[in-house]
Amino acid sequence: MRLNALILLSALALTLTACGQEPGAGAAKPGEDPRYAGLDAQILKWGGDLEQTNAACREKVNGKGCQDFEVACKGERPISPAEQAHGVTAKVVAAMTFNGWSSKTADYRPASAFAEFAKAGNAWTRSEAKPVNLATCAAY
Repeated sequence: MRLNALILLSALALTLTACGQEPGAGAAKPGEDPRYAGLDAQILKWGGDLEQTNAACREKVNGKGCQDFEVACKGERPISPAEQAHGVTAKVVAAMTFNGWSSKTADYRPASAFAEFAKAGNAWTRSEAKPVNLATCAAY
């Protein structure tokens, strides 16, 4: 199981790297908007959490419930005055696609999840989000 988690995190890191972003937290990288420093690490953590909590990953085959995690999109969201008053400096919605095992079909089936990330100070928080367009992250 530990090996599966390591493989999952490595795959997510490669996905983010392929999109021109490196995983990790901390200070902004050269040319990166400091408002989003640490977001990639939070998205990686979310991918790992999905394997443990998403309904599509509950059924297991060979100890694995989901595979092929991929960040489909990330999109900036407006920050409300109330959120600004609470110190929120960045807000992003993200969509992740993956394949979950189905014992009914004895095969992996496509699934997706959506989350909103908000940054206040140097800390990101994550909450579930309504589904968005997987190509653009625009709200339906």
